Amino acid sequence: QVQFVESGGGLVQPGGSLRLSCAPSRSIFSFAVMGWYRQAPGKQRELVASINSGDSTDFADSVKGRFTASRDNAKNTMYLQMNSLKSEDTAVYYCYANGPPDWTTYWGQGTQVTVSS
Repeated sequence: QVQFVESGGGLVQPGGSLRLSCAPSRSIFSFAVMGWYRQAPGKQRELVASINSGDSTDFADSVKGRFTASRDNAKNTMYLQMNSLKSEDTAVYYCYANGPPDWTTYWGQGTQVTVSS
């Protein structure tokens, strides 16, 4: 089993920024893919960003140009930098990771992001 420590959520005004952190209980090198999903009230969970072991990233169209994802190998931590936040970004954000040999997807506990004036 893999545990995650997620942090960085909170309340921010529209146009503001937040950085989410996700630190797994085992080396990030063991995961082929890591990333972030979010779930807003009454909506399905959606993929926001992913980053692979080669540090290639992919983003949902709704956040392209505003969000970036990165991994700090020395700190064994993945980050989601969120800029120009909008009210529609309000959701619980979950980090995830998977990889060989069994490709089990592990989930963080979620962190609330609220964008409101």
